[in-house]
Amino acid sequence: MRDSIKTGTTTVGIKCSDGVILAADMRATMGHFIANKEVEKILPIQPHIAITTAGLVGDNQSLARIMSVNCSLYEKQKRKRISVEAASTLLANILQESKYFPYWVEILMGGYDDNGPALYEIDAAGGKMSAGFMSTGSGSPVAYGVLEEKLRDKKTYTVKEALPVAAKAVWAAMQRDSASGEGINIAVIDEKGFRKLTKHEIEKLL
Repeated sequence: MRDSIKTGTTTVGIKCSDGVILAADMRATMGHFIANKEVEKILPIQPHIAITTAGLVGDNQSLARIMSVNCSLYEKQKRKRISVEAASTLLANILQESKYFPYWVEILMGGYDDNGPALYEIDAAGGKMSAGFMSTGSGSPVAYGVLEEKLRDKKTYTVKEALPVAAKAVWAAMQRDSASGEGINIAVIDEKGFRKLTKHEIEKLL
């Protein structure tokens, strides 16, 4: 059954000097069928942390709920908000424990805490990696081409500098990957918290 409802997508994450950018397309597919054209693939799990979703929609939504509850519980017990690193480790452990009956996901987690911006990629088996920029989903090879060209030679970049790159990376993937499309969502997480860009703001970036 799962083979018949695999989904494709393109998500992008960029760690900047003053925040983290998460971007994604809006198409959900079931094989060659476009199942939904307005899927939200950037999900805040705390005011300062969000994840992108690639893989099965149900698995991603379930994990987002689990993470939101556990991060809120941590805050109530410890009387402080969870760090992005700790949240990413928690998610990696959940995925590692379920690897024999896996969640079919590939997740980017970005956030901003007392240590500044942070970005992680967590795979279905619980592997966790960090880098300055990342992409997941079926359109990621195309997106990486844009990210490598625009960001590879820069040691640091601000949110303002990297926003057009994130938008153009997803847009480029949408032109070649049939499982990515319909539109682009972009969010920024900085010291002020999570904020989604408006449609007009995204259009200006392109």
